[in-house]
Amino acid sequence: MRPAAVFTGLAGMAVVAGLLISAEARLRGGTGGEDMITAEAPATDTAAQTAPEAAGLSTPISDADAEIIARGAQPAAPSPAPAERVAATPADPPPPSETPGGQAAGPAAKKPIELARPVAENAGVLSFGERRLQLAGIGPTPADRICGPAGRQWPCGMLAKTALRQLLRNRNLTCDLDMAEWKGTVTAACRLGAQDLGTWLAENGWTEAEAGSPLGAVADKAKQAQKGIYGGDPRRK
Repeated sequence: MRPAAVFTGLAGMAVVAGLLISAEARLRGGTGGEDMITAEAPATDTAAQTAPEAAGLSTPISDADAEIIARGAQPAAPSPAPAERVAATPADPPPPSETPGGQAAGPAAKKPIELARPVAENAGVLSFGERRLQLAGIGPTPADRICGPAGRQWPCGMLAKTALRQLLRNRNLTCDLDMAEWKGTVTAACRLGAQDLGTWLAENGWTEAEAGSPLGAVADKAKQAQKGIYGGDPRRK
């Protein structure tokens, strides 16, 4: 054989071998790249899953769950204010009416009223036409009352009435009343000038004091002194 032909054959075989080696290397390189990609894929997915958690992000929730959580987070309703609790209790009685000066208005205060031409019906009751007025603090002595022991009785009620008439002598009185006009019978304190009529009758023993009356001590003193109805017939003295 010729040397040139041998050389050409060897060169061709070397080229073919190089191509085969290169192809095998390429094939091996592609498989390794796929393995690297396959090996890195899970790491990438895991990082993608854990990244939100590492960043502090929570998994999205539904609107219904969000509303339930929001209701649970709302503060409790405050208890009723004192004014509301008072409104729920039974209504208090209305306060007393007040005068323009700010003071509570009580019953109408009595005022001194002048009364003309009183007539003594007995020792304690005066008449003004069809109206009657009983003097305060005393028990009237009936005009038909009889005093004294048997055999020495005397018309003490009539004499007591006469004594009051002589004191009045048809003069005007000042009496403490709610109003100048009234119907029926009223009870009031009356004065002739500065003299209280009830006190005068009790001091002279012409009437008894009512229970609990401030004139009780005055009437007891007259009784001890045997004045008026507590004594004898003054006509015999």
